[in-house]
Amino acid sequence: QVQLEESGGGFVQAGGSLRLSCAASGRTFSNYAVAWFRQPAEKERDFVAVVSWSSSITAYADFAKGRFTISRDNAKNTVYLQMNSLKPEDAAVYYCAAVQAYMGSRNWDHYNYWGRGTQVTVSS
Repeated sequence: QVQLEESGGGFVQAGGSLRLSCAASGRTFSNYAVAWFRQPAEKERDFVAVVSWSSSITAYADFAKGRFTISRDNAKNTVYLQMNSLKPEDAAVYYCAAVQAYMGSRNWDHYNYWGRGTQVTVSS
């Protein structure tokens, strides 16, 4: 079992930045690929970014490219999502998810473990 907990969400003005953290406990975190998803109010959950267990491979949704950066520190059992140039349409609950695999997919049902989410609000 892996337990995930997100933090770092909050309120920010358009153009601002936030760094989300996903802290893991339980089994060896370095054996898991980790992704971020987001779910705006009354909308579907969307893929944001994913990082392989070694950090050597990352992938991003088109809306995240050039603005968001996913990274991980296996020594700290933590994955980060740095979000810059935030837009009102980025407002959502952001979730981290993990799967025991070298690399994860863009499909939410690929992941076994989920955090409870952290709210990001962006004002225009």
